Amino acid sequence: MNVPAEAPADCPLCPRLVTYREANKVSVPGGFNGAVASFGDPDARLCVVGLAPGRMGANRTGRPFTGDGAGWMLYETLLKTGFARGAYAARPDDGLELIDCMITNAVRCAPPGNKPETKEEANCRPFLASRLDALPRLKVIVTLGDVSRRNVLRALGLKASAGIPGHGSEFEAGPYTVLNSYHCSRLNTNTGRLTAEMFEAVFQRARTLIDAA
Repeated sequence: MNVPAEAPADCPLCPRLVTYREANKVSVPGGFNGAVASFGDPDARLCVVGLAPGRMGANRTGRPFTGDGAGWMLYETLLKTGFARGAYAARPDDGLELIDCMITNAVRCAPPGNKPETKEEANCRPFLASRLDALPRLKVIVTLGDVSRRNVLRALGLKASAGIPGHGSEFEAGPYTVLNSYHCSRLNTNTGRLTAEMFEAVFQRARTLIDAA
């Protein structure tokens, strides 16, 4: 059975996430409140994989990393490194365009507390595998956090332990080079665990690898 690269907006696979989605329709009225589709260039050589939509970010706006704190660092970094053009204004109609880049999440629906359960990751993994497989020119995958890294490895049919953990790690996974970064969440940036310079260095490395391909 072929699995599409994107989950339906009303995906029923994870009962806990469906319940949370329905609750958010009340607490976040007028928001997207569904499985968030990937965003970017279908011919991308770079794919950025996050963990899951934030309740007041992508779950509200319907575009990955749009509307919460993490999006500012991610999109500003993509603009600096040539993977985007335009201006990020934290809304899906800001006209921002990704260049040679696709952004997706390991889990497509917002989870309570920003923490999907292992079963939910597994339920959504076929969509991630299809998303990666549907990028014919893909060369580099940037994973945002170790949970994302483990999900990418499993989506590629590898053991979660196959890749090196930690910020700045780099390894080969099948035909791709995987670069792992700390997640660009407010928690990490406000505590100094992740700085703008550290984050940009990962994408500069992605740029170097892609330009050399």
